[in-house]
Amino acid sequence: MLNFQGPSHTLCDGVNRRTWLRVGSLSAFGLGLNQLLKNSSLQANSPNPPASTEKSPNAIAGSFGKAKRCIVLFMLGGPPQHETWDPKPDAPGEIRGESKPIATSTPGLHVGELMPLTAKLTHHIAVLRAMATDDNAHSASGYWMLTGQPHSPRNAENSLPGPPNDWPSIAAVVRHLKGDHGPLPGAVRLPEPIWNTGRLLWPGQDSGWLGSHADPWLIQCDPNAPDFKVPDIALPAEVSLEHFAQRHAFFSQLNRKLDQHQNSPQLQRWDAWQHKAIDLIRTREAQAAFALDQETPEVRDRYGRNRFGQSVLLARRLVESGVSLVQVNWTRWKDDPDNAPAWDTHANNAQRLKNVLMPPMDQAYSALLEDLQQRGMLEDTLVVWIGEFGRSPKHNPSGGRDHWGHVFSGALAGGGIQGGRIHGASDRHGAYPIEGRVEPQDLSATIYHCLGFAPSTEIHDKLSRPLAISKGSPISAIL
Repeated sequence: MLNFQGPSHTLCDGVNRRTWLRVGSLSAFGLGLNQLLKNSSLQANSPNPPASTEKSPNAIAGSFGKAKRCIVLFMLGGPPQHETWDPKPDAPGEIRGESKPIATSTPGLHVGELMPLTAKLTHHIAVLRAMATDDNAHSASGYWMLTGQPHSPRNAENSLPGPPNDWPSIAAVVRHLKGDHGPLPGAVRLPEPIWNTGRLLWPGQDSGWLGSHADPWLIQCDPNAPDFKVPDIALPAEVSLEHFAQRHAFFSQLNRKLDQHQNSPQLQRWDAWQHKAIDLIRTREAQAAFALDQETPEVRDRYGRNRFGQSVLLARRLVESGVSLVQVNWTRWKDDPDNAPAWDTHANNAQRLKNVLMPPMDQAYSALLEDLQQRGMLEDTLVVWIGEFGRSPKHNPSGGRDHWGHVFSGALAGGGIQGGRIHGASDRHGAYPIEGRVEPQDLSATIYHCLGFAPSTEIHDKLSRPLAISKGSPISAIL
């Protein structure tokens, strides 16, 4: 099941068959469809500003605008730097942990031994070893990572979406600047939103003050389900295409009559929303983007037969179909323990990594890079691997690592990125940066740069004030 959610509206349990039957019948002169879409994220874009032609100050020739699309893999909870991108084999046992380092395809770069598939592909990857927010709250540090703007106040957990923390997400800014191409939106999040215990949504995941036209679609689904399909963008069996076409023709005629009386921007937006939904119903391209059963069993197996792996595969299909940015969230799995959900390994860190977390992550991430390369897409697809922060150097009494925003790792590959690079370094315990510190605004500036937008590119808030999309600088060392 998919849910298309706007910033303040949830369409119950998704746009279900009953709702689409109502669309098919177009009761009350067909105005039900407009009402359905009026405040949802199925809205069409408002006029979009053109892509910036300004060269970023730190631009390296050939990297600006090299990426046509972007996939963000977000590891909710904070993946540990020690067992992933920044192992510390010479540190004391309570710091280095059980995972040993292994060599990679990049000379001088070692990663944790639980990343054997990724280790073979690091010549495509630039590793950031000195990312930092100095914020140890999931949602606050996460807000900064997802928007490029610090949370107010810092180190504050469970602040809900809304002012003062309503800067648009990177995904929303990308959709606003690049627009929608075809029946699908310019930005998508899946398989569910990011939330803290109690289903408390993080701020920084939607379009904020930028407006609902830019809101990234939220698609709630389990692409690994045996019966996974997309019934919500198809007509129900009870409504024939002929019947739908008749209703659509009547509705178009009604719109023309209304326009004769009042050619208002609001009516024009309603008409755009209607056509967006109709495109989804009638366009095979939109439905085909979700058709994972068109992939061979071998490809699906390569990504991993689990929710994350199949979500990453779905992300590849979506960017192939014209979506500019897809964010795949690793959120809690059904059997995650309450004291160590997702990557928040406060207990049994070594066991959780070895048995639950690292194998499917390594499998899906490496499969994505290999798949994109084989399809000739890696050169113009930016792939970003991040979490909200890292884990503490020392293990706690429960054998876990705790929140640590003082230094952590991330990785970028593909469009505009020089693979085989290591930028920044942490100290011998993986506790603090010693060189090459990168903050979230620099990450956002790098993403925008690769997609063809200088950090100084302006967007306008609700008061029409011009604001730069990022206050950071692209990370020139990896471009």
